[in-house]
Amino acid sequence: MPRFSFALLLLSLIGHFSFAKTLHVGKGRGYANINTAAKAAVAGDTILVHNGTYPGNQTIDNLQGTRNKWIYILGEEKSAVSINGGSAALMGNDVAYLHIEGFTFSQQTDNGVNISDGASYASPSHHIIFKDCIFRDIATTGNNDQLKLSGVDEFTIFQCTFINGSPGGSGIDMVGCHKGLISKCLFEKSGSNAAQMKGGSSEIRIEGCLFKNAGERAINLGGSTGLPFFRPMDAKWEASDLKVYGNVFIGSDVPVAFVGCTRVEVVNNTIYKPTHWVLRILQENRDTVRFGKCSNNIFRNNVIFMDDKVRVVCNAGPGTVPTSFTFSNNAWYRTGIALNSVQLPAAEKNAIIGKDPLFSNPATEDFTIDAASPLSGAGMQVTQPQRDHNGKPFKIKRSIGAFEVK
Repeated sequence: MPRFSFALLLLSLIGHFSFAKTLHVGKGRGYANINTAAKAAVAGDTILVHNGTYPGNQTIDNLQGTRNKWIYILGEEKSAVSINGGSAALMGNDVAYLHIEGFTFSQQTDNGVNISDGASYASPSHHIIFKDCIFRDIATTGNNDQLKLSGVDEFTIFQCTFINGSPGGSGIDMVGCHKGLISKCLFEKSGSNAAQMKGGSSEIRIEGCLFKNAGERAINLGGSTGLPFFRPMDAKWEASDLKVYGNVFIGSDVPVAFVGCTRVEVVNNTIYKPTHWVLRILQENRDTVRFGKCSNNIFRNNVIFMDDKVRVVCNAGPGTVPTSFTFSNNAWYRTGIALNSVQLPAAEKNAIIGKDPLFSNPATEDFTIDAASPLSGAGMQVTQPQRDHNGKPFKIKRSIGAFEVK
């Protein structure tokens, strides 16, 4: 018997009282696929996809709910509904107020899922939620993304998994996207990078995620975008006002890359054994007449555990202003070779250098700490993030890293 979630039960009750419909998709059901159900759905409806494997190239163009009547596209049971193959699993232009939950997307030859504004830059797709979805095993090797968002505002990606992405692509690629939240997601072998925000993207928060061997640059804060693709068209930065809070990074050539961005905060993260650098400061879009140089970003309250693979902690490229960065209250430790100092492009205040953070059990990826850790209570007092990687509130005298003291 299917195990419906509490959310699905709640939706059924809401539908009962608001006369919203449930459109059933599956063999022998009312609709054979998401395409046909989407054409029949109106605001407030639920498209319920029953367990099974469905072909790719499903389209939901112009599917729009309203602020008070979202449209839900739900898998019957978590991990039991797969959309396999196709150039993309699911494509949606000019969509709004959509909640998509409980699907596995795999073996696509272009992008896994593609949501965009349909190149109508003045009217972005907006209010989109992806929850409990798995993006995996993309069947291509180029600049292809597991989740491509172009011109999408007010979006949430929650408790999703991105694994085995294209070597030249991203787990999530955001071009001209704004006011987004990426929370409690897992990225593993997700491509060239796990998450990339560029093309005028702003006000995006990434928190409580795990990045595990997630590409050359686990997080690419900015990038290099062709001028016709910026949203807004007159953006002066590749990315601005991004927040990277309470995440865990394991491996990757460089966990954090600042690329043509400004007013970005990387705070209270745990970085474990990167394979080349800890962070990079780059300017890949060299149009300095229009674009500001990568500058005025913050790297604070992070713990960095290195081995001898890291020889240069911070790589700063030409055309940037690395002296404008703020470094404070970070804890730096290296195994094998004693660490007595850290070379950064700007002076750091209140750094902890050369002290073992005393993680509970890094061999099992347990990076929690107790009161004996030098990280305990050593962080700078800031208002954000309020909670650690596990959702526990930070103390007033907060700890360094992604975890507050147990």
